[in-house]
Amino acid sequence: MTALTLNLNSVIRLTREQFYQLCEENPDLKLERNAEGELIIMPPTGGETGRSNVNLILQLASWNEQNQLGEVFNSSTGFTLPNGADRSPDVSWVEKSRWNALTKEQKEKFIPLCPDFAIEIMSPSDTLKKVQAKMREYIENGCRLGWLINRKQQEVEIYRPGQQIEVVKLPQTVSGESILPGFTLNLQKIWG
Repeated sequence: MTALTLNLNSVIRLTREQFYQLCEENPDLKLERNAEGELIIMPPTGGETGRSNVNLILQLASWNEQNQLGEVFNSSTGFTLPNGADRSPDVSWVEKSRWNALTKEQKEKFIPLCPDFAIEIMSPSDTLKKVQAKMREYIENGCRLGWLINRKQQEVEIYRPGQQIEVVKLPQTVSGESILPGFTLNLQKIWG
């Protein structure tokens, strides 16, 4: 299964609210919208990808519970980026002051900002080029640290604003650096 891109621009241009309603009315579909307004229909993940996503969330949520520096989100959370795209990283984190600055209504719908930290994990249905473009989009829209985890190649691409992408082969851990102080992701279960 691969993601499908549906271009509705010549037929209809969905407003942010209409896209949100479309997602609400179709909860069994995982939808994203790129900056050009194209709808992206994501297939469900397989067992290994789902298991890996849970492991990533557990590790980040455990660190966050101890440090109380922000909020952790799963792959069902929509973010409306400054460029107008609506994206759902596999795992994401927003710094506490940015989260607290949002209104109750903003917190209930797609979050109107780019996460400070985002992880995408390659699924068999993903193409590397498309996920790399998504990671660059996060960084261009304000994300301060991003990890693209490629289980098949057993490598992590690390994205930082204003820097070259760093590719690390078969790391056992990766650091949250100054964005997530004291957080170290253990990748042994991801590779295993």
